[in-house]
Amino acid sequence: MHDIIRVRVVPRARRNRVKQEGRRLKVYLTAPPVEGKANEMLVEVLAEHLHCRKSELKITKGEKSRDKVVQRTARG
Repeated sequence: MHDIIRVRVVPRARRNRVKQEGRRLKVYLTAPPVEGKANEMLVEVLAEHLHCRKSELKITKGEKSRDKVVQRTARG
């Protein structure tokens, strides 16, 4: 089973948090969008929010964009 999660990232926020906005999540990250730091933090924050392992999440689209698609794979 694969879940597709649409995400809008806001880097350099005051604190990490996740908000539901319609059909996508808006994720505020304290990390800057430099050298993949925001992407790493995005996976950490989403894993905590979704109660899953970081290894279950993969950014499949938007690696260098604020709008991303994250795929969640089921444990197996």
